[in-house]
Amino acid sequence: MEIVTTDDVAAAATAHIVDKLRHLTNLGQTATIALSGGSTPWVVFEQLAQVDLPWEQVHIYQVDERVAPAGDPDRNLTNLRYTLLDHVPAVMHPFPVEEPDLEAAMQRYAEELPAVFDLVHLGMGGDGHTASLVPGDASLDIDDADVAITEEYKGHRRVTLTYPPIDRAASILWIVTGDGKQEALRQLIAADTSIPAGRVRSDRAVLLTNITI
Repeated sequence: MEIVTTDDVAAAATAHIVDKLRHLTNLGQTATIALSGGSTPWVVFEQLAQVDLPWEQVHIYQVDERVAPAGDPDRNLTNLRYTLLDHVPAVMHPFPVEEPDLEAAMQRYAEELPAVFDLVHLGMGGDGHTASLVPGDASLDIDDADVAITEEYKGHRRVTLTYPPIDRAASILWIVTGDGKQEALRQLIAADTSIPAGRVRSDRAVLLTNITI
C-alpha cells in the first residue's frame, strides 16, 4: 500500500481521481468507479464537479448505501447527487434500495456491475469497518456474491459491495480522516484481518490520510 500523509486530503484525493479518469477517458475508454460516503469525500466530490472531463464516459457506482427512502439525508446517494451528480453528466448506477424485494433487487444489481472496477474509493470507521462491512456481520464471510445486505448498523440496514469486487478492482483509494481512528489505521496498514478494513487487498491501494501514527 502506498501511504500519503497530507494536511489536505481532499485536494490529494481529487487529484488522484482526476488523474485516473483523465487517463482512461483520454484512451476513449469508459471509466468505472465506486464511491463511498463521508464528510471528506463530499468535499472531494464538490471539487470533482468543477473539473472539465468527458463525464459521459464515467460510470459511477456506490460502494454501499443505507436502506432508506429516496432523498433521505442519511442516504449516500442524496449527498452524492447534491455534491456531484447534479453538476456533471456522469452515468449513475445507484443501489436500488427502495425496491420492495430487496434481495431480488440486489441480485439483479450485482449482475450489472462491471467485471473489474477501475477505481474503488473506501473510507474507514473507528471500529475498522469499511464500506458497510462491519465487525461481526455475516457479509464479511460472503465470497460468492458481489453485493450483500447487512443487518442493522447504526440505525439502518445497508447494502454493500463485498470483498470480491473490491479486491478485483484495478485500484483502491483509501480516504481516512477524522478523530479516533489511529489504532484502526495502524491495523489497516498492517493488513490486520481482525478488522474488516484490514481484509481488503493492499497491493493496488493508495492511502490518503491526515492522521499521524
